[in-house]
Amino acid sequence: MTGILSRALPNAPAKRRVFFSFHYQNDIWRVNQVRNSWRFQHEATREAEGFFDASLWESSQRRNPDSLKDLIRIGMEYTSVTAVLVGSNTFERRWVRYEIAQSIVKGNGLGGIQVHLLRDQFSNASALGPSPFDSMGLYRASDGRVQLAELAGQRWVAYADYTHALTLPSTWSAPRDNNVVRLSAYVGTFCYVRNSGQVNFSSWVANAAAAVGR
Repeated sequence: MTGILSRALPNAPAKRRVFFSFHYQNDIWRVNQVRNSWRFQHEATREAEGFFDASLWESSQRRNPDSLKDLIRIGMEYTSVTAVLVGSNTFERRWVRYEIAQSIVKGNGLGGIQVHLLRDQFSNASALGPSPFDSMGLYRASDGRVQLAELAGQRWVAYADYTHALTLPSTWSAPRDNNVVRLSAYVGTFCYVRNSGQVNFSSWVANAAAAVGR
């Protein structure tokens, strides 16, 4: 469900900090391949390429929604990019959607990374599910506020876990009316296997940050 990037030590060199959002039960094996590939193949250049990784994988199995929301917000505090690692059922996860919502609130860059073709512990790939960025969107309410929406079946409804008005990045075009604009109109997605994520992940992170002026 959640990957939280550690805080920098005092006087440490500035590094890009990324928050990972994913379906823990389905995809943790695949997510760890992304992490380990970066750590072992790019350790010497990690700082230069602008990516810092140290994760906490769902250490708290809290069932209280407010406590989990607090955990997510704290985890994002020192990050500038959120990477949503997309598998077969990621779009269904409430907390992935909340992490996306909080990324917009915070002004983080957003990027989607498809991990379905990476093998799990049983050497199985999975089918690619719908993008979470197609399941959430923006609309302009009758009072002029820009707000979040999510798909409930085939119908768009107001996003219940964050009901305040949004301030969008200056690079995003705000919706003009109550017709929902999917987040996929603003956020790019790449396949980790087909698009050579081992080589290109740092560039995807940098581009996601630049897309929101960070």
